Amino acid sequence: MGFFLIVVLCVLAFAPLRSMAAPYAAMVIDARTGEVLHSRNADTRLHPASLTKMMTLYIAFEAVRNGEITLDTPVRITKKAAAEPPSKLGLRAGQTIAFRYLIRAAAVKSANDAATAIGIAISGSEAAFARRMTRTAKAMGMSRTTFKNAHGLTEAGHLSTARDMTTLGRHLLYDYPQYYNLFSRQSTHAGIKTVPNTNRRLLAAYKGADGIKTGYTRAAGFNLVASAKRKDERIIATVFGGKSGASRNAKVAELLDLGFRRAPSRAPIRKPARPAYAGNTGLGVGTQVASVSGAPKSSLRPVRRPSASTQVASAVAVTADENRGRINSAIAAAIAEADIAPTAPPVETSDTRPALRPDNLVLASTDSTKQPEPEQEVVTRLSSSGGHLWGVNVGRYTTRYEAEKVLLKTALSEMTTLEGTLRKVNQSARGFDATFQGMTREQADLACRRLQARNVTCFMIGPS
Repeated sequence: MGFFLIVVLCVLAFAPLRSMAAPYAAMVIDARTGEVLHSRNADTRLHPASLTKMMTLYIAFEAVRNGEITLDTPVRITKKAAAEPPSKLGLRAGQTIAFRYLIRAAAVKSANDAATAIGIAISGSEAAFARRMTRTAKAMGMSRTTFKNAHGLTEAGHLSTARDMTTLGRHLLYDYPQYYNLFSRQSTHAGIKTVPNTNRRLLAAYKGADGIKTGYTRAAGFNLVASAKRKDERIIATVFGGKSGASRNAKVAELLDLGFRRAPSRAPIRKPARPAYAGNTGLGVGTQVASVSGAPKSSLRPVRRPSASTQVASAVAVTADENRGRINSAIAAAIAEADIAPTAPPVETSDTRPALRPDNLVLASTDSTKQPEPEQEVVTRLSSSGGHLWGVNVGRYTTRYEAEKVLLKTALSEMTTLEGTLRKVNQSARGFDATFQGMTREQADLACRRLQARNVTCFMIGPS
């Protein structure tokens, strides 16, 4: 009888432990418009885990944009940052590392030591940085989010919601598109070593997936904010409280599929309003960011060049081509600051124009004895395009699928110069040519040189 009573008591004592799974919440939106396509417990305040680092990175991008710090600023690692538990890059107290590598490690590896180092470098202390994170969240409309640290490890009061984290993911996509390619990398070099992406399984398995951020703690379960693009459609899906990485990924894939089914094929892009810049308010007089060496005292943002679109008499108020012209006119001056993660340094040559592809170069072909000659592509546009008659060819392939796959991979690896271009597959008797179109000659030249520096074969195409 006594033994039976002990067994019953044990069952009653441990029964609650089996039911202590992290609460589930989900949200799906059309990223173009922000329209909610699905939600469940979306406003329940839960532990965000490493989804927190999306805000850490957002503020890092904001700080670079506003001249508080540069991507090449050497950051001295504090004891606090070095002592953070895994996942971590392996930073040592007292060492210095370029700010860009901390960003890469936090975005791709989800490194806690790198995230803390980012916060201290920008705001002087993690507590001050967490207050800035919360202020920025409120400015975005994340009304049910409070941050207490930069990494997302469980802490009292450190809470968010599926809706708020979906909002943050959308802001990252539209407010800082020049950095968004980080989240799609299978791996990246983070200064002291190459680190793998914590989201690489979903990126590899789900068609169109290109980000954003994973998270896990015991209190949170397995979390993920994911984004995927197919043709003109883009969906963002968020899951809190997954039971495992595999089941979470499966659920996110299911939600993304749901989003693509419910979203219209065409919809206007209504970008969210960028939150007001607050900076490091509330630090107190005389506060020093001691961990940063050589931090700039004034903004290092490049001066915008005169827009080419001002020379074109347009019949409409603002067209997509004019917007792209204004944005791309500053690319050359902004490359040094905006490009966070080139896989290889640009190759300097005396001739700034890329060499044409040799006549005897064999592209993808089913017959290895045939050596097709490059065929010139002619891009025609209306005269109001502001001279966007040029493009870049990145190869000829035997199937349309191969060409489209190469275009997507290339666009993700070189978003800075290919932003806003038209990906087009041109079919001919010789195969399927993968091209980026809608560029000025200077933009096409710059894009091709940067691709060649990454060992991507390409050549410029232009009007005949």
